This record gives sequence, C-alpha cells and structure tokens, in this order.
Amino acid sequence: MILDTDGLKPIYIQIAEWIESEILHGNLQQDDKVYSQYKLADMYNINPATAAKGLKLLADEEIVYDKRGIGKFVSEKAQAIIVEKRKGQSLKHLLEDVVSEAKRLNMTEEEVRKALKELWKTSGEDD
Repeated sequence: MILDTDGLKPIYIQIAEWIESEILHGNLQQDDKVYSQYKLADMYNINPATAAKGLKLLADEEIVYDKRGIGKFVSEKAQAIIVEKRKGQSLKHLLEDVVSEAKRLNMTEEEVRKALKELWKTSGEDD
C-alpha cells in the first residue's frame, strides 16, 4: 500500500483501512497478530502515534483485540464487522457516484440496472 499523504483522508484511517483489506483478503486471519504501531511506523515512515491511532480505531470497532503486553490480534468477528461497515459506507459512496454519472448521461434507472446486472454476470469472483 502507498499512503496518500496529500489527500483528504487522514493517514491513520488509511492504515486502518489497509489492515481491514488485509483481513478481507485473508492475509490476516482470526487470532493472527497485527503489525505493531512501531512496525507500521517503520513500514510507512510515519509517526508511531499515527499508527497507534489507526490500531485504536480498529480496536474501538472490535476488529482487533489487545493481548496486554503482546500486541493486537484479529478478532473472531473482524471479517463480518468489516463487510457490514463497507456495505454501509464504501459501497454506498460508489453507488452514489454511479447514480450521479448515470444521471449526467441521462440514463434511465432501468438502463443502470441492466448495466449492473450484465457486469455482475461477467465479473469474476475474485475481483
């Protein structure tokens, strides 16, 4: 992952979202140890406090849990939490963009549904 240091999204949120993606892709699984704030700081050349803030965000959402003195680990329900969260946030934003663009192109709702249905049929499962 490459951090967008010039973008609007805070770095700690980018770190948290990257770890979420690692969980969704199976690179981090239940009870796996998550990178420490110092490892993340070293990997991305950021302040350890920024990395800690990203990890705290994940802990607050119960995506990771703390083993005192050992580190943070992926929770049992992490994947389900992330999926629901992204359905409610990311997917909604993407669909809002699609609807806005479709309206600019004077597409009907039926044309959008048809295009989505066709895309759904032709897309691979690991896309």
